[in-house]
Amino acid sequence: MNTQGHNPTNPWIERDLSCLWHPYTQMKDCRRRPPILIESAQGLKLFDADGNFYYDTISSWWCNVHGHGHPKIAAAIKRQVESMDHILAAGFTHKLAICLAEKLVALAPENLTRVFYSDNGSTAVETALKMSVQYWDNAGVRGKTKFVALDLAYHGDTFGAMSVAGPTVFTKAFAPLLFDAFHVPTPYCYRCPVGKQKDSCQAECAGALETTLREHSGEIAGVILEPLLMGAAGMIIYPPAYLQRAAALARQYNVHLILDEVATGFGRTGTMFACEQARVSPDFLCLSKGITGGTLPFAATLTTEAIYAGFYDDYDKHKTLYHGHTYNANPIGCAAALAGLEIFEQEKTLEKVQRMIPGYHRRLEALGSLPHIGDVRAIGMVGALEIVQDKETKEPFPVSERIGLRLFEEGLKRNLVLRPMGNVTYLFLPLSTTERELADILDKFSETITETKL
Repeated sequence: MNTQGHNPTNPWIERDLSCLWHPYTQMKDCRRRPPILIESAQGLKLFDADGNFYYDTISSWWCNVHGHGHPKIAAAIKRQVESMDHILAAGFTHKLAICLAEKLVALAPENLTRVFYSDNGSTAVETALKMSVQYWDNAGVRGKTKFVALDLAYHGDTFGAMSVAGPTVFTKAFAPLLFDAFHVPTPYCYRCPVGKQKDSCQAECAGALETTLREHSGEIAGVILEPLLMGAAGMIIYPPAYLQRAAALARQYNVHLILDEVATGFGRTGTMFACEQARVSPDFLCLSKGITGGTLPFAATLTTEAIYAGFYDDYDKHKTLYHGHTYNANPIGCAAALAGLEIFEQEKTLEKVQRMIPGYHRRLEALGSLPHIGDVRAIGMVGALEIVQDKETKEPFPVSERIGLRLFEEGLKRNLVLRPMGNVTYLFLPLSTTERELADILDKFSETITETKL
């Protein structure tokens, strides 16, 4: 059993604390619980400076797909950096950018024919928001400048992305700077906003979305959703019926449907893109994280030929999309992404995952019998447990109990990297996980839940 984890005596840790500012971290906590110094990573495992290993059960923030250090991706990056590291994407192009765009279009839902590259999930979302608003303006439809989002949504940390997120601790300080958006109740089945049970649900919670669109469609440019799985909201999983109804409402009221698949894309939910499970094709598809297998920052926003045509003009320069990023279509990122997509084909990744999913989900469901496990939810290789103080009332533990921190520390003792969100602990496993690794992780995960004093 691993009893190491944090080693404050390592001089590198003191150097870290003297100059680094870590994300989503109260830095004063780092003095009490220093970060773990990782020396290397291979496959599913991270290796620290003291010789301990940890299963990377959260895919290093949901981006690692094929395991760390996959030789095919590493070789592609090495070849490309020796050939051409970067060129501007305005007025220039390169073969890998073209090949990757063709590949993404072929894999994506029908009607998505155009690819705009950027750097990360937030910029993929920002691109879609700006394209949507300007499309309506280019078309001479004035006033369609707002968006509808779910009240527990998270779409990134830039200002547009924060504006279409629900009000949380992430956005509170910046509220005066955010643009107005409509927020409707999240289809949170465990805590259903309209009081339905899962077995009788007919996506009635979409009624609020319909009302908002009916009353304000003249102001609304688009609806933005994370399809089926809402990551930062606490791994909330909702039924395809809700997404289908949302897509139908978007068409009915003439607004764009923007799907944020930054976290759900590239096999996480068992299909290449989550929206496939609802047979929904959006107007915009936002991709990042797993697009390079978790090796390099890269993103893409896909859209339709109709939206592209709304910016295509011989004379009116004002119809141009004046938006871009220095590292648009970075050749090294393109090389990594193409290699990652080839791995899906060559290793039959999705077929393997489909074989593992039933047993994985059964093991997770069994944990629902443990005390304080209020809800078990799973989709693809993602599984989550919502921990409650009272299973009957679903009352959560107070924040002061720091359930997530206690689970994190208990997990480290068992070689697991967990990063609970409040009272929700989860596994977001790389698709390269083997049956043997999965069994070991689930055993350790169960022990972690059992041994954490709740």
